[in-house]
Amino acid sequence: MLEIQNLTKTYGKHTALSDVTLSAHDGEVFGLLGPNGAGKTTLLRLLATLLTPTSGTATVAGHDVQRDPEAVRRVVGVVNGGMGLPARLTGREVLKSFAGLYGMSRSQTDTRIAELDEKLELGRTLDVRAGEYSTGMRQKVVIARAVIHDPAVLILDEASSGLDIFARRTLLDFVAATRAPGRLTVYSTHVMSEAEEVCDRMAIVHEGKLVTVDTLGGILARTGERNLERAFFALLRGTPAGGTYAV
Repeated sequence: MLEIQNLTKTYGKHTALSDVTLSAHDGEVFGLLGPNGAGKTTLLRLLATLLTPTSGTATVAGHDVQRDPEAVRRVVGVVNGGMGLPARLTGREVLKSFAGLYGMSRSQTDTRIAELDEKLELGRTLDVRAGEYSTGMRQKVVIARAVIHDPAVLILDEASSGLDIFARRTLLDFVAATRAPGRLTVYSTHVMSEAEEVCDRMAIVHEGKLVTVDTLGGILARTGERNLERAFFALLRGTPAGGTYAV
């Protein structure tokens, strides 16, 4: 579902992402972990065709991000922590608008909205104007908007940022439920407890470089630590200058 080879992004003399190679498979929730500024968002924007690589290649659900960006956009849904909504529209109006962009019929749209209402507990957000939303209400509709067309690949970039405990619980349960054949969810976060709960495998990036890709069990076994946060710091301490942690 995701193949990345030697992907690099530079801005002048600054290298935001350096020579990243990894793959992720259908049926996975694949974690992307790292501190702020590690290169996570740059990588996800490259995969979503919002940025163009300086070098290297990437395919998403079989579509090359440079040669066929329109095909990539049809099969991905993207959420980040800072996305907004038109203040004068209700949640239902937002979702119907985006469904129309994907060519969905009225009956398909109504059915899909009902499905997402159940999965994300949208409730009254559907018929309240977005300008009246709390952070949690807004993020639920942002997520529903991203998946209205049932994308093969869902990219969540710090999607739990600013959510209260109830909205965060709904989000994590939703992410866990996305595991299915022919589907991939990429979950980017710096909150290690979230990654422990929902991710099947995870990539750790630091200063634009890939440190490791492994399961939670593999990372804990390799570092000898009892939880992911402690293992994360152990891996970063073991990263040689300009290199990656030895696998």
